[in-house]
Amino acid sequence: MNTILFGSLSILSASLIFILAFRCFNKLEVNKALFLLIIGGLILRIFCSCDFYLHAWDERFHALVAKNLIQDPLKPTLYQIPILEYDYRHWWGNHIWVHKQPLPLWTLAGSLYLFGINEFALRLPSILLSSIAILLVFPIAKHYFNSRTGFLAAFLMAINGLIIEIAAGRVATDHIDVFFMFFILLSVFFCLKLVKSGKIIYSIFIGFSVGLAILSKWLPAIIVFPICLLMLIESSDFSKRKIIWSFIIMLAVGFLVMIPWQWFIYQNYPLEAQWEASFNWKHFSTVLDNREGSSFYFLNQIRINYGELIYLPLVWFIYKSIKLKGSIKYWVFLIWTTVPLIIFSLAKTKMQAYILFTAPAYFIMSSAFFDFLLRNSQLNNKSWKVIAIWLLFLILPIRYSIERIKPFDTKNKKPQWVLDLKALNIETDRKSVLFNYPKPIEAMFYTDLTVYEKLPSISFLEELKGKSYKIYIYDPGNLEIQFGQLKGIEILNSQLAISK
Repeated sequence: MNTILFGSLSILSASLIFILAFRCFNKLEVNKALFLLIIGGLILRIFCSCDFYLHAWDERFHALVAKNLIQDPLKPTLYQIPILEYDYRHWWGNHIWVHKQPLPLWTLAGSLYLFGINEFALRLPSILLSSIAILLVFPIAKHYFNSRTGFLAAFLMAINGLIIEIAAGRVATDHIDVFFMFFILLSVFFCLKLVKSGKIIYSIFIGFSVGLAILSKWLPAIIVFPICLLMLIESSDFSKRKIIWSFIIMLAVGFLVMIPWQWFIYQNYPLEAQWEASFNWKHFSTVLDNREGSSFYFLNQIRINYGELIYLPLVWFIYKSIKLKGSIKYWVFLIWTTVPLIIFSLAKTKMQAYILFTAPAYFIMSSAFFDFLLRNSQLNNKSWKVIAIWLLFLILPIRYSIERIKPFDTKNKKPQWVLDLKALNIETDRKSVLFNYPKPIEAMFYTDLTVYEKLPSISFLEELKGKSYKIYIYDPGNLEIQFGQLKGIEILNSQLAISK
C-alpha cells in the first residue's frame, strides 16, 4: 500500500474513533469510550510499527539479543558466535550482553518465537503494553479527581507521540522504556487497589510489579515506594502497623523477583556484570555515547514531549500542594514527576526517554488542571480565555502526535537492503561468516550468518578457511582486488547475490 495512503487512512480512522470515544463519554458510556480510546491508540501504534526494518538506535541491538535468547534464555548474546576478538566492555560489539535487564528481551524473544523473526513480532509486546497503559491511567486519575480527568488522561496516553514512537522502536531506548513505564504504572495501579480494598494481597502484586520493573530497567523503579506511601497515608484507612507490614511484603516480593537474575549473571558472567554495573553509575558522572545536555534538558524536554502548556499544571500542582496542606493527593503526582526530573537532571548523560515512566503522571496532572479550567469557565460564563487555553491543551498534543507519527512521510517502509537480506539465498551454518557488510547487527537478525562490518587481514581469512569456515565478503563496488581473488571465498554483490 502507498505510504501516504496508509498514513492518511490510519490518521482518519483513529480520529473518527477518538471523536466517537468523546461522544460516548459525554453520554456517560465510560467503558465504551475507554475501549474506543484503546482501539484508536492501537491503530496509531500499529501504523508506526509497520516500518519493515530495524531502527538504528537501539532497536537493532535489542532485536538481535532477543533473537539469540530463543536458543538459550539464560545466555544473552549479541554476537552469538564471535569470530573476531572483542572487548566485553563494548556493548555494541561484544559476546555476552547484559547491558540491559532481561525481562523486555525475554518477552521480545517469546514474541519472535511465536510469530516468526520479523519486525512486527518484535514490536508487538510494546504495542500491547502501551495500549493497556491507556486503560490503567483512567482509574488512578478518576480516584483522585474525577471521570473526566481520567478520560482525558487516557486520551493523552493514547495519542502521545513519544510513547507511540518508542513502542514502534523508532527512537532510542525503545521497548525497554515501554516495559519500564508499564510496570511502574501497573505498580501504582495496584497501590490504588490496595488503598481501595485494604487487602494485603495487593502488596504482593505491587512488589511483584516493582520487581518486574527492576528487571526491565533497574533501580529507578523504587520511585513506586514513596508514591505508594503517600497514597496509603492519603487514604487514612491504614494504621502505621498495616503500612509497615504492607511495605515489608512489597520489598520482600520485589527482592525475590529481581535478585535471582542479578545473582545469576554475577556467577556466570562476572566480568560483564561488574562492568555494566559500573557503567550504569557512569551515567551520572560521565557523558556516554555523546548523549549530553544542560541541567535544564529534561525540564525543557517535557514541554516537547507533553505539550507546551505542561508547566501550567506543574505550577498549579505545586501551588495546591502548598496551599492545601491537608491534601496529599497532589504530592502523589509531584513526587512521581519531580523526583525523577531532579535526579536525572543531575546526571551527565541525558536522553529523552529516561523519564518516560513519569508520563502517566504528567497526563493526569494536565488533565486535572484543564478539567479545573473547564469547570471554572462554566462557572464564569465560559470565559473565552479559559476555553482557548483548554482547546490548546488538546490541540498541542494532537499536533505533536502527528509530527511524531509522520503519517504523510514518503520514506520507504520496505527498504531494499532489508529485502535483499531476507531474500539472501546462501547456505549457512554455525561456521558461516560475512565480512565487510555495513549493517552487521541487522544482518545477523535477518540471517543466520555471523556478520562483521570490516574486513580482517588476508592471513586471518586463510586461517578461517583452514578451520572449515564458509566465508562471504560483501562487495559494495570498491572491494580491493586481492580480496576478490582469494580462492574458497564467496563474493556477494550489492544485491547480496554471489558474484560470478
